[in-house]
Amino acid sequence: MRGVVMHSAGDVRVEEREDPKIVEPTDAVVKLSATCICGSDLWPYRGVEPADHTLMGHEYVGVVEEVGSEVKNVRAGDFVVGSFVISDNTCEICRAGFQSKCVHAEFVHGGIGTQAEKARIPYADGTLVATPGQPDPELIPALLAASDVLGTGWSDGEIELPAPGATDDLAAGHRTHVRLAVQDGITPSTGGHWYHQRTRDPHPAARDPGVQDRLLHALAERTGVRLD
Repeated sequence: MRGVVMHSAGDVRVEEREDPKIVEPTDAVVKLSATCICGSDLWPYRGVEPADHTLMGHEYVGVVEEVGSEVKNVRAGDFVVGSFVISDNTCEICRAGFQSKCVHAEFVHGGIGTQAEKARIPYADGTLVATPGQPDPELIPALLAASDVLGTGWSDGEIELPAPGATDDLAAGHRTHVRLAVQDGITPSTGGHWYHQRTRDPHPAARDPGVQDRLLHALAERTGVRLD
């Protein structure tokens, strides 16, 4: 099949890639009907983030061709919208509503890449959502918004916690700080505290070693939950 590969900053090619196959019983293979270029693809393209033969694409919709033996929620022939982050939708973090920080989370670009003809989607039951029937062709491009920006926007709105007397960290730049907090692995659990998993390579704007701790304390202070 053909797929988009970013060899290095500014060097993007359409190449022959191996056809995806079922590897794990929770996998699905999707024939992609539409995909797109996201604004975040411009980070590696401009050299802000590393790119080394990176499989591109994380917003996608398409038709399921094959499913593994443990997949229950989708089946061959279903038209599906896929999330840009792989999730099982059963772990504690997923059940709390933060699927992008699933214990099995994996970003679709890089290891999978959906700017291609087909893709193998792990944890299909948690990552893919079937539409009620085949959508009209003119609707399909619009469904790409549900693959990334809809979930990202909902997450920002759900996590953003404006309140009087916000600290400097949570004032005018509150939305940006919270987005960085989510990207850096700060997620609330159903047990009433914040889990924090520092990323090895945080977003460039969050490299200040103090910003993560300030966010943790600010979030805990404003929500009344314990700090772990």
